[in-house]
Amino acid sequence: MARKRRKYLPCKTASKESESKGNDTSQKKRQDTTASVQLDSNIFLQQKSATDDDPNRDSNALLLPDRQKKKNPTQIVAKTSKKLSNKQRKRLEKIVEGKKKKAKRAELLKSLAKYTINQEELQMYQSTAKLNSKLFKRKSADAEEMTAKKLRKDWIRTNTNEDDEEITDDSSVNDDSDSDSQIDDDNSDEAIQPNENENISPSEKPSQALDIKPKELDEPTKIMKSLPTTKDDSKSVFITVDRDTDIQVARLQLPILSQEDSIMAAIKENPVTIICGETGCGKTTQVPQFLYEYGFTCSSDGSDTKAMMIGVTEPRRVAAISVSKRVAEEMSMATSQVSYQIRYQGNATANSSLNYIMYTTDDTRIKFMTDGILLKEVEKDFLLKKYAVIVLDEAHERSVFTDILIGLLSRIVPLRNKKGIPLKLIIMSATLRVADFSENKRLFPIPPPVVKVETRQYPVSVHFSKKTPENYVAEAYRKVCKIHRQLKDGGILVFLTGQAEISALCRKLRRTFPECSKINETDTTENVSRREDDSEENLKKNTSPPKLEDRDCEIDCVDDLYDNELASDDDESQSDDDVPQANDSNLPLYVLPLFSLLSGKRQSLVFQPPPEGTRLCVVATNIAETSITIPNIKYVVDSGKVKRRYFDKVTGISSFVVTWTSKASANQRAGRAGRTEPGHCYRLYSSAIFNNEFDDFSPPEMIRRPVDDLVLQMKAIGIQKVINFPFPTCPEREALQAAEQLLFNLGSLEDKSNNTKKSYSITSLGKVMSQFPVAPRYAKMLVISEQYGCLPYVITLVAALTVKDIFFDIDEISQDSSKQDPAIIAAKLRIKQTRKVWASEGAKCLLGDYMVYLRSVGASEYAKNSIDFCAKTGLRYKAMTEIRKLRVQLTNTVNGINSSSNECVDPKMPPPTQIQCNLIRQIILAGMCNYVARKVPAEGIKDPKMKDAYQSCLTNDWVYIHPTSSLSNQLPEFVVYQEILETKRLYMKNVCAAQPDWFPKLLPSLCTFSKPLDDPPVRYDTDSGRIKCHMSCTFGPQAWPIPPAEVDYPESIEKYKWFAVFLLDGKIFPKLSAYSSKLLSSPKTMVKSWAKLQPRTESLLQALIHENIATRDSLAEKWKIKPDYLFDVYSRWLPQSYHEEVISMWPPVKTDE
Repeated sequence: MARKRRKYLPCKTASKESESKGNDTSQKKRQDTTASVQLDSNIFLQQKSATDDDPNRDSNALLLPDRQKKKNPTQIVAKTSKKLSNKQRKRLEKIVEGKKKKAKRAELLKSLAKYTINQEELQMYQSTAKLNSKLFKRKSADAEEMTAKKLRKDWIRTNTNEDDEEITDDSSVNDDSDSDSQIDDDNSDEAIQPNENENISPSEKPSQALDIKPKELDEPTKIMKSLPTTKDDSKSVFITVDRDTDIQVARLQLPILSQEDSIMAAIKENPVTIICGETGCGKTTQVPQFLYEYGFTCSSDGSDTKAMMIGVTEPRRVAAISVSKRVAEEMSMATSQVSYQIRYQGNATANSSLNYIMYTTDDTRIKFMTDGILLKEVEKDFLLKKYAVIVLDEAHERSVFTDILIGLLSRIVPLRNKKGIPLKLIIMSATLRVADFSENKRLFPIPPPVVKVETRQYPVSVHFSKKTPENYVAEAYRKVCKIHRQLKDGGILVFLTGQAEISALCRKLRRTFPECSKINETDTTENVSRREDDSEENLKKNTSPPKLEDRDCEIDCVDDLYDNELASDDDESQSDDDVPQANDSNLPLYVLPLFSLLSGKRQSLVFQPPPEGTRLCVVATNIAETSITIPNIKYVVDSGKVKRRYFDKVTGISSFVVTWTSKASANQRAGRAGRTEPGHCYRLYSSAIFNNEFDDFSPPEMIRRPVDDLVLQMKAIGIQKVINFPFPTCPEREALQAAEQLLFNLGSLEDKSNNTKKSYSITSLGKVMSQFPVAPRYAKMLVISEQYGCLPYVITLVAALTVKDIFFDIDEISQDSSKQDPAIIAAKLRIKQTRKVWASEGAKCLLGDYMVYLRSVGASEYAKNSIDFCAKTGLRYKAMTEIRKLRVQLTNTVNGINSSSNECVDPKMPPPTQIQCNLIRQIILAGMCNYVARKVPAEGIKDPKMKDAYQSCLTNDWVYIHPTSSLSNQLPEFVVYQEILETKRLYMKNVCAAQPDWFPKLLPSLCTFSKPLDDPPVRYDTDSGRIKCHMSCTFGPQAWPIPPAEVDYPESIEKYKWFAVFLLDGKIFPKLSAYSSKLLSSPKTMVKSWAKLQPRTESLLQALIHENIATRDSLAEKWKIKPDYLFDVYSRWLPQSYHEEVISMWPPVKTDE
């Protein structure tokens, strides 16, 4: 027995250890969130009592315990319940809490019933679940399938027993997310299930708003039309557009289509949105369509009665025309609904007498225009009330007008929102310089969202040269030849800087591959002109817009590495002679030039497929970077150069500089390759040059040109402090000050400065000048020409000066040829002789280059602007066509400003007479203002080579008349020029002679006058009714001496004294001459130094000064208002006996005055 007790003694210990171990295990499992089953408490008690009564409990504890015997299952008490885990307990508590809330729901709904809206008002609300969704664009089959699934799910929920909330053991293995979602679903079911005893109206049941019948989704168009519309900004109106099947397929390939919802959501939720996407993603053509489909053109009530427009601006006229036609074609809409307007024309009926604003109709919904057109509309309607959305495209190009519009619209948008007429602004840009807009706190205090459009890309391998050659044109020729001979098919695009380089390379390539010479004739002047089309209408019909399937490319830079096929190009310094110059007729090459001065039809040739069996090679300027997309280009040859025009902010001297382009532009050029397949870009410069010499971005146009026209327009709008305007890139203060000073000299601004601040405000003359779509200098010429009776000639001159480059420069085109073609030589001689005849002889020739402009335009109009005539005389047909359009526009503008004017464009305008030539010279001087130069005296010239030098009014450097000018051999003392161009020398272009005695009359603000001279004496001018005097003066900052000239007496007290002298003497009003001999004192007493000693002189002087009367007209106007003015003071100069006689005839004016 002792052994047994020793044997069972460890059982108690083992039992306790087992219990302790079991508790530890249970606790550990509980911490691991795994449910464990505990033994019932009765079992523990039974085991404990059995152990305590064991007689062998005092057995030897050192013996190992035997295996525990299996107990009879009947002895184990059946499980009654399980202890719940924490997770299960929380779930049950949540269900209980939901039931308690459900019990209180009836009371809550009864209290909310007081604030329930009626059924009619409820139907006007739109469910937020449908905002910005593609529900109405899905196919009916997909919608029906989705609806069927939802109905089955709802049916299962509604037929499930809500009281069955028993949790089975299987639920313990579900993960947290499933359990939580199940609970949420259960609660949501309960939330939409009202109690049976609750009396709720149908309009109060949210479940009815979720009922969707499958057959309703089969007709999405009907659903969209039946959607209720409200006056809230969150209204959702969808307009169905019927598109052609092929167009719809092409649209679906554009990357932007996949982001339509995100784009429209951002536009609806924000007043300003920036859309960022590379060229070719489809933003230009598709975003206006998105806006139209989403109902932005509809009125506030969703109807089309008071519709508004979507305005889209483009920096170039060609883009505005082509995109407008493409969008109209895609949307199957008429040109009256999707229209365009550029400087001279529009494709809808004009509603304005100015022919400049609103080439639209009442049916217009989308309007494409240049940015300058919209800026003119802002002057007329600052809030742009006709527009619901303004889209500024190609903002990354940073044109001047686009920058101004961004600044203006950043203030117009908040003003429109305050007035309850919201305006949306969308800025579309490539990925370049988006931070200039999104992170500019002056523009947008709250940063607008940036929606980035991803593009499908093809890789482009970029190859740098090991060395940077000096002659990049010759290197481009070598590279094109090697590509054409050694690489696979694919178009070639070459980037050069200007027309001369492009023409030279094209001729060289055509000589090397003569097969194309049959297609492309030699570029003589006559051949170039003859290939131009007769009208712009044919140009528009033949222009093929870029395809929709535009893809951008991924630039994969490969430094100093060439393709294996071009691995032999190691020696970058070899000359052109290393490349075979022999004709290669087996490899035809279709060579086309592309630059801005080409006619529209010749530019459109690059979009057409090349002749069969030939490879396309386009030699272009940077116009091909972003403006257009040439199809099927696989190879790009980038010279890395660009020709930019720089202006001196103060002197106005301009210069064309060939310099390195920017890194962003170089990447854009590389992106032209591989639009439809992987491509290659061959850069004719090293990677070191690219990394060290290239700027990140090109400087904005705002800081590269004069801003006088912008300052005038902004002053006309009402912006007084231009320096505070929120420019994206603010011009330098020096440039703004120079612009204000020029406008002050032109008379368009007046000085309102005080002792502390300098300020200018616009004058009535400036407001008239701002209405002309030309530079302020030319606008001043137009305004004063009507007074001189030379308006038709000045309109013609201004049109020619604005268009520029109306003549072919034969010398520049053919300068590379060692042996010139006899046809070219004959053409040059004929053109020079024609220009010499146009310059005229005698006094007319003093009009200089402007006479050549007048007679060339007149001759072209007389010949009906024929292509043959332009070819024979060296005129650009495209330029002459634009001049005619601008003449019509300026004429209509003049007629619109002055209703009494009845000007018209005379196609047979005769040449000006000698008197008219002198008047035109004065008009040019008044407009060009400080663009005056004086011949350097012979004694001031030491170098004989400088004998023809002039000194400009704005610079200390010597300038010269351009050799092509008609006055280059006459060398007048004073000349007026249009611009100074810096090449090897500073050359003045477009020159005419001026007379120094005109300066004080026409440009008094630039003259420094002395005191009035005693000899000749002061006199009264009966024609003008003003006091005249002679004064010596100097002109300009160089203080050139000017001979004494007769001018209006300057503002001073002496002016009023002399006016009183001539008034008392009877020279101003002849009726008073009868009493001049009867005066008590001589009229000359007024100008004596002791005049103040006599009361009558002082009283008359103070009366004139107080009313600011110093001219005949001002005094006559004063007598109309106050007839007895000056009678009292004048009667003091007469004896008492003459007073009654004078009062009977006062005021002493004639009845017709």
